[in-house]
Amino acid sequence: MSDEILTARITEQYARQRLDAVLVDLFPDYSRNRLQQWIKSGKVLVNGKESKPKDKMLGDETIELHLDSEPLDTECKAQDIRLDIVYEDDDILVINKPVGLVVHPAAGHHDGTLQNALLHHDSTLAEVPRAGIVHRLDKDTSGLLVVARNLKSHKSLVDQLQARTVHREYQAIVLGVMTAGGTVDEPIGRNPRDRKRQAVREDGKEAITHYRVIQRYRGHTHIKVNLETGRTHQIRVHMAHIHYPLVGDSVYGGRLKFPRGASEALKAGLRDFQRQALHAGRLGLIHPATGKQVYWKVKLPEDMKNLLALMEEDLAEMESDDFD
Repeated sequence: MSDEILTARITEQYARQRLDAVLVDLFPDYSRNRLQQWIKSGKVLVNGKESKPKDKMLGDETIELHLDSEPLDTECKAQDIRLDIVYEDDDILVINKPVGLVVHPAAGHHDGTLQNALLHHDSTLAEVPRAGIVHRLDKDTSGLLVVARNLKSHKSLVDQLQARTVHREYQAIVLGVMTAGGTVDEPIGRNPRDRKRQAVREDGKEAITHYRVIQRYRGHTHIKVNLETGRTHQIRVHMAHIHYPLVGDSVYGGRLKFPRGASEALKAGLRDFQRQALHAGRLGLIHPATGKQVYWKVKLPEDMKNLLALMEEDLAEMESDDFD
């Protein structure tokens, strides 16, 4: 007997696409393989009827996905990996993810992930899709993630993400000196020439990023970023699109550049910074059980603090030279 039914409406943008491909977009918390299995076992209904994974959609269908109470993540094994737990109760976990930790298994990362660590921390998370992970951070992005500990919390958090009521605030260091903050409202989709990358494209999904200046340096800017939407690589793609790529971003940032007259210490610091300078520092949501608004905040990781300190010193040197 199913514990939960998820529903979705297929719009015209999905016309002529395969059912399994559409479901990957509509229910991103589940792998394509699992969705295909559910379709074949009759747990996915299209307009109330069973379908096949390869069936083409017309663009005006209602989907019902019947979730079972059986363990969902038996293929992902528990592993004893240290977790930095910021908050924990019976309904949710809030994790401060370190740089280098992959969120869940994927091609090239079959274990050693946050999902493996969560299953070790709490074996009952095997009964929740993807061990309760409802949103992601890139491998080399640090910061806050919320995890659902039961199906009720999972549905609440997914609904909040879809309703855009989850508050996610990031700090980033970008190349270039911004004159002011602003908003990037540009759709994002897969790069047609490289499927591992994302790009701004007219037929992409809506993506909205707000940013404001915290501090300007000789050739960089420390910014605060708020997301309305949560597309893959959204901040990285949007900042590169407006010509302020993230420091250390080897995918979207282009070649390493130094400000004119930069100190040797800053040059060395920039060379050594080998990941995108992005940290999810603040997270706010409505608690699934209490209904109250809750927030968490974590400090910048040491590598970003050290890089900003070098930029501060470099800026002070420049101002001192100007005064002399």
